[in-house]
Amino acid sequence: MSSRKNYSFTSESVSEGHPDKVCDRISDAVLDALIAEEPEARVAAETFATTDRVVIGGEIGLSDPSRLADMMGRIEGIARDCIRDIGYAQEKFHHETVEVTNLLHEQSAHIAAGVVGTNEKEEGAGDQGIMFGYACSETPELMPAPIHYAHAILRKLAEARKSGREPMLGPDAKSQLTVRYRDGRPVGVSSLVLSTQHIDEGLTSADVRAIVEPYIREVLPEGWLDASTEWWVNPTGKFVIGGPDGDAGLTGRKIIVDTYGGAAPHGGGAFSGKDPTKVDRSAAYAARYLAKNIVAAGLAERATLQLSYAIGVAKPLSIYVDTHGTGETDNAAIERAVAGAMDLTPRGIRTHLGLNKPIYQRTAAYGHFGRAPDADGGFSWERTDLAEAITSRL
Repeated sequence: MSSRKNYSFTSESVSEGHPDKVCDRISDAVLDALIAEEPEARVAAETFATTDRVVIGGEIGLSDPSRLADMMGRIEGIARDCIRDIGYAQEKFHHETVEVTNLLHEQSAHIAAGVVGTNEKEEGAGDQGIMFGYACSETPELMPAPIHYAHAILRKLAEARKSGREPMLGPDAKSQLTVRYRDGRPVGVSSLVLSTQHIDEGLTSADVRAIVEPYIREVLPEGWLDASTEWWVNPTGKFVIGGPDGDAGLTGRKIIVDTYGGAAPHGGGAFSGKDPTKVDRSAAYAARYLAKNIVAAGLAERATLQLSYAIGVAKPLSIYVDTHGTGETDNAAIERAVAGAMDLTPRGIRTHLGLNKPIYQRTAAYGHFGRAPDADGGFSWERTDLAEAITSRL
């Protein structure tokens, strides 16, 4: 995020019915099914969706390979259940008639050998890479305001659609907010873009705005929308053909939407469909957890944290913290504190955050961060229970 005090910043979100998010949802549903079968299951599931077609590929692994056949037989039903829950029953993308092709296969033995621990060797990271976490004091959830409210708008509209209150709305939608900052704090929305699929071909952009505006106003802080705010609701007009019938989808193409909306760096690795031995996912969650606890502890108003790993190596190669000039103590001291407060090996992360659970399907839309922790362990990386452990080491 900019170091300037007065500026505007824009982030976008996409709904659960966006083609890429349909694919993320299916990939994470496959992951959840395998982890429910075996907490240490290995999964790298990718999904592609287009008109009347879903293709699922990648690698899966269970300790007893003979059980894979049963799991493979469930994949098609898992995909159809996701599509039905999202709300697709349109002519060329219907949960009952879409063709589902399952190309999943057993995990590579070479990858498994580097990841699985033995008595002589600690479990290593599932891949090399860099992961970033970020937190800031702009919202109670310690998230950047533009992406937080872009998500909230689409989540609210999805609730209205699925409850039956707004039957004219379709599953596919995108939002985009340009937020004004004054003295470094978000104070209003200068422009708002919303494109949403609708069922009635006769609806105009003005008609759609009349449907969605009350929900948008309910979500945004009071006073953020004023006479100067530019509204762009379905600016191209008709939006009836949506989802994978309107545009192909692929797992992992919305990583900025999944994280911080461009307000902070992203390591480049997608999350959905990957089991938590893969540090692309688990270490990104750990980095967010640490950054959030740094801000929650009052050590900084903003914090970016980077971790790096090598495939087959357990401990992170580096830990980097930047508090962007807002810190109450030296960044290097915070780096040492977080290293002592949490075991950042792949197994240490999974154990601390309880990641070997079927908690991933719910992350596939509306962001992996800034969500309330669930009682069953979902979004455990959003807890702020490590703040004292960090400050006690300074």
